[in-house]
Amino acid sequence: MKDPAMEIAGLRRALRRHEHLYYVLDRPEITDAEYDALMRSLRELEELHPELASLDSPTGRVGGKPREGFVKVPHSSPMLSLDNALNEEELRAFDRRVAELLSGAGYRYVAELKMDGLSMAAVYRDGRFTLAVTRGDGQVGEDVTENARTIHSLPLQVEGGPAAFEVRGETVMNRRAFERLNLEREDKGLSRFANPRNAAAGSLRLLEPQLTAARRLDYYPYFFLVDGLPARESHWASLEEMARLGFKVNPHRRLCENVDQVLAYCAEWEARREQLPYEIDGVVVKVDSVGQQRQLGFTAKAPRWAIAYKYPARQAKTTVRAIEVQVGRTGALTPVALLEPKEVGGVTVSRATLHNEDEIARLGLEVGDEVVIERSGDVIPKVVRVSEQGSARKPFHMPAECPVCGGKVVREEGEAASRCINTNCPARLKESILHFASRGVMNIDGVGEALVDQLVDKGLAKGLADLYSLTLAELLGLERMGPRSAANILRNIVGSKSNPLPRVIAALGIRFVGERTAVFLAEAFGSLDAVAEASQEDLQRSEEVGPKVAESVYQFFREPHNRDLVERLRAAGLQFTFESTRPKGGALQGLTFVLTGTLPSLSRDQAKELIERAGGKVAGSLSGKTSYVVAGADAGSKLAKAQNLGVRILDETQLLSLIKAG
Repeated sequence: MKDPAMEIAGLRRALRRHEHLYYVLDRPEITDAEYDALMRSLRELEELHPELASLDSPTGRVGGKPREGFVKVPHSSPMLSLDNALNEEELRAFDRRVAELLSGAGYRYVAELKMDGLSMAAVYRDGRFTLAVTRGDGQVGEDVTENARTIHSLPLQVEGGPAAFEVRGETVMNRRAFERLNLEREDKGLSRFANPRNAAAGSLRLLEPQLTAARRLDYYPYFFLVDGLPARESHWASLEEMARLGFKVNPHRRLCENVDQVLAYCAEWEARREQLPYEIDGVVVKVDSVGQQRQLGFTAKAPRWAIAYKYPARQAKTTVRAIEVQVGRTGALTPVALLEPKEVGGVTVSRATLHNEDEIARLGLEVGDEVVIERSGDVIPKVVRVSEQGSARKPFHMPAECPVCGGKVVREEGEAASRCINTNCPARLKESILHFASRGVMNIDGVGEALVDQLVDKGLAKGLADLYSLTLAELLGLERMGPRSAANILRNIVGSKSNPLPRVIAALGIRFVGERTAVFLAEAFGSLDAVAEASQEDLQRSEEVGPKVAESVYQFFREPHNRDLVERLRAAGLQFTFESTRPKGGALQGLTFVLTGTLPSLSRDQAKELIERAGGKVAGSLSGKTSYVVAGADAGSKLAKAQNLGVRILDETQLLSLIKAG
């Protein structure tokens, strides 16, 4: 009989080797199916023998639970930014300064492609990956360890390195993964990411590691540190050592004897940059000798021994033929310039986003104008300026009605975006249904993205209320839908009719109205009809409803499509009236509390329940109405703000005494 520990160790070694071959060296030796079979065998063995679990196992790349936020972590030494050289003369000036400061001593440079992503430090102890921190402000970053585990080119275990070390590098998303992600987002009615850099940064900071894993990020290290200092006396030697340890060091680096060789390298890769699978925006040039780096030192913001040679933005001139308006998942209307097709950096560009009316006004742009467009690492190009006004130019005006559904378009005071406020607008319907059915709202289990896509695409849901008219036969006609699943979904839909009015209000998708505000509106007005008929002034009398929220609620119910939706939901049998369960009177009547930190014996929910049972209110943020802040261990910025505002602060014992005394 095989020893489970030995079998698990063997599978882990094999999987690590194949991950390195595939994700780092791009030389796979087995098929995806064979790799999946090995992974499945390892996972089954680990489930049978949980005592042999290990964080550095290949099965541990994805498994972190969703988190509430990111913890701040100081860096072992500052992650400084670099000064830029924008042309040959500025790079030669940098070289002259280096030569002068080194007093005639010989030196050489390491030239590396400047990858367009998010800087991240990865820490290893006893050969195991233990921590990942974003660059942040250079002094303090955010702990993204669980998300970084999902990056297959970042080893979870390293053999033969120092006992404790750190690598710093760039987290990137290659072009193929970026395009796939944007196509998926378009299919879901979501806005596209503007460029791979933004996509990589957003993916690394997602609160759910499983979502990060699906984004297929890559990691290229460029610094090797021990105790916050360079691990080798030569930068080139550090790069070679990291490659030996199994990291995906960029192979296109070059050791240069002088600045002329550096400039030749820069010119070579500027011409070849479109051939790369990822975006670059220049070349990083570093003095190779670490001893000479120490001699050169730092300015207040950047090292004197390194510089970023930035490639010029890729620009071209073309003509704006028309401006069309797209409607996004939130109802936001975005003007898009339709251009005379033009090649920019090897890509034919025929469209460019104009963002909003304010941007068009800033540019002074009208249809028919000649414009300069730019791709500077951005896959979605932008209009930089008007280069020549057209002879028959036409001004653009944002439509008063949604181009998709004909619903009312509103631009709220202080906002740049105009929005369609029809919840049933086809452009935003999928997102509206997902919001309606989500756990904190109507809580219709089983109504997820895959089902909503089919319901909308097949015309079974042309509005939110259509959920309540779905039949078993219609659900059984959908892909991957069995009788038991269909029956459960229908039962959950029917069960949602008993949800109280606050959930119904939150489910309508009114801008700025979440679960908490919905409760206050229901308590203040007692029925959905009363909320719908209320003036903006009346709405503001509700707790925590200011002018912005009041205007949004008021405008929502003035839109005929939304009134139709309300009537259809009434006919479906949803709850339209509400009787508050908040106690009348009580020890804390009329007092508003804010909770922060961890209390010794009460959870946040328990403390909230005690306060509300005694007639008090619990707010999420400080305001002029805050009576007390209840602070526990590790209290954050709310405590400091309360102290600055002079708001009274209680601990758990004082809170309980206040309730008891009342």
